[in-house]
Amino acid sequence: MRTNSETAWRKSSYSNGGDGSGGGSCVEAVTGIASAIPIRDSKTPTGPALSIQVPAWADFVTGIIA
Repeated sequence: MRTNSETAWRKSSYSNGGDGSGGGSCVEAVTGIASAIPIRDSKTPTGPALSIQVPAWADFVTGIIA
């Protein structure tokens, strides 16, 4: 498994830019891994990542878009 430093993290386009309205809340995810989608808090890049199974991630994204 790749470490955080070896992984290409992508910040959500809906993440708060730190303008004071939400404290800079940012979520980052990695795509291109067949078995799971790692996600993390971008304010803590060396911290833990949560690994979500691809079908669960797809359901989550579909729910947001709906």
